Formats: sequence, C-alpha cells, structure tokens
Amino acid sequence: MSAYILRRLLLMVPTLFGVILLTFCVIQFVPGGPVEQYINESRAATMGPGGEAGGGGSAYRGSQGVDPKRIEEIKALYGFDKPPAERFWQMLGRFARLDLGTSFFQNKTVWQLIVEKLPVSISLGLWTFLISYAIAVPLGVAKAVRAGSRFDLWTSVLVLAGYAIPGFVLGVALLVIFGGQLQWFPLRGLTSANWDELSWGARIVDYLWHITLPVTAMVLGSFAVTAMLTKNAFLEEIRKQYVMTARAKGLSERQVLWKHVFRNALIPIITGFPSAFIGAFFTGALLIETLFSLDGLGLLSYESVIRRDYPVVMGTLFLFTLIGLVTKLISDLCYVWVDPRVKFD
Repeated sequence: MSAYILRRLLLMVPTLFGVILLTFCVIQFVPGGPVEQYINESRAATMGPGGEAGGGGSAYRGSQGVDPKRIEEIKALYGFDKPPAERFWQMLGRFARLDLGTSFFQNKTVWQLIVEKLPVSISLGLWTFLISYAIAVPLGVAKAVRAGSRFDLWTSVLVLAGYAIPGFVLGVALLVIFGGQLQWFPLRGLTSANWDELSWGARIVDYLWHITLPVTAMVLGSFAVTAMLTKNAFLEEIRKQYVMTARAKGLSERQVLWKHVFRNALIPIITGFPSAFIGAFFTGALLIETLFSLDGLGLLSYESVIRRDYPVVMGTLFLFTLIGLVTKLISDLCYVWVDPRVKFD
C-alpha cells in the first residue's frame, strides 16, 4: 500500500507539470494580453464610451498612439519584459513554495481572492452535495426494491427529466416564478443588505432564504446519476448467491437488505464521496453564480480568463489540479477501506 501511494504521489509531479506547461503555452498565443487590457482600460477611462478599443495579438496593436516607453513600463510591471521560458520557470518556483502570485488588476494575492470567494462556493457546493446524496441514495434503494413497479417507472421519468433540464434554465424559471411573480425569495446575493444588524437566528433564516433557489437549481440535475447508480448497484447485489443464502437462513428482508446488501452495494457510491465532496466546492457553478449574482470561484475564474488575469488563471488552475489529484488518490484508497478484498499490489 505504501509503495502504491508513493508511486501515485510521484506521478502527480509530471501531471501537474504537463497541465501547467500546456496552459502556459496556450496563453502565449491568446490575443489581447494583460498589457493590451491595461492600455484599453486606461484609454476607455480617458476617452469615454466613444473611445476606440485596441485589437489583439502579440504585437500589441491596441497600443498604437501610446508612448513606447510607457508600454515598456507596463510590460516590466507584469513581467512580460522577460522571455517566456524564464517567466515559466519563475512561476514554477513560486508554485513549489505554494505562492500563487498576485492578481494583475485587483491588487490582491490569488490566495486572498480564493479565500474571499470560497464562502459562496462552499455554500453552493456543501448544500448541493448533502441534499443530492440525501435524496439520491434512499431513492435508489427504494427503486431497486420496487424495480419494475409504477413507482420505479414514474420516479425514473422525473429523475431523468430533472437531469435533462439545464441548471441555468431551471434557475431562470425559479427566478421568474418565485423571485419575480410570487416574490417569495430574493433575486440576488447570499445575504440581505442589513445582515450585520440581524440576530443570529435571523441571520440563519436570511441565509437559507437566499440560498434556496440557487441550490434547488443545482440539486435537481445533480442527483440523477447517483440515484440510478445506487439502484443498479442494489439490483446487482440482490441477485447474488449470498443474498439467497441469507434469506434461506431465515433473515428478514429488512435484515438482508440493510445488513448484507447495503454495504456491498454502496461501494461505488462511498468511494466517490471524496471527489464529489471536494468537487462541489471547487468546480464552481458559473451560470448559477452569474444568474443569482453570487460572487464565487466560478465567476472569479471566468472573469480572470476574460480580463487575461494570468496569475489568477494559472494559480487557481494549479491549486484545483493539485486538489483534484489528491482527491482522486483518496477516492482510490477508499476502495480498500470499504472493501478489504481490494488489493493494489
């Protein structure tokens, strides 16, 4: 086991290196870099809405009419006065020290930005994860026990219908109906403007009031796969010989189902817990966050790509990739914890 863990940890190094190198190379060919973004924003601020925006490309066509010395100063400010290879190795050195860099445009470190946006992503991810599994696992068990019945048929139709509807489409419908017409829920934000003035009980109610619609939009399409996987896993286990043996010994159906079948059937579900749990926080929900005006990690990543804020793009990519690799290792190790028969040797 220790040898397997060591091999997996060593394999993370070239994987991280490959992801960062590929992304860094792509960035070099993307038009409209940070220098152009800075020049265009400065020009728009001085010329007003009628100002002419600059074009893209590595030649900085948008810098026409700007003092060349000023351009060189901006390049030096962002580190673009150095060759790409030198910038790449400097970035790797920072990442090795877990220094993710500083945003070009927000005057904050990448760590600070992640910490600021994390509460929103945790709120969306944690509630989505808990509610999805709380619904999916019991529903999957009930469908397996009643396989082929009307209950199984109609719940399958409802689950697949919810899975087929995109989350942002459902979010728009929820906003229009419950936020606009009925005005039962707020249209935006995670808390009210007078949050600091509320008591602790009122704060909890206010928070749950705001989070209901976005979480509902995310949950309805997220538990379908888990529910169907649970159902199929239970059906496969119920047909095995040890279940017939347990029944022949006189055990009740409840004892057979929950004492013998449950553990074996939940192996694929439990081993997916780490990835689903961590992924719910860090994968982000860009469309949901934008729709409900929630400033989370998904919106941060999108805005960073649009503004060419490369330290934020590369820093978050490095962190999320590292978390994903570690989580995948933990998920594989969960197989041994759940089923001792599994051997990685």
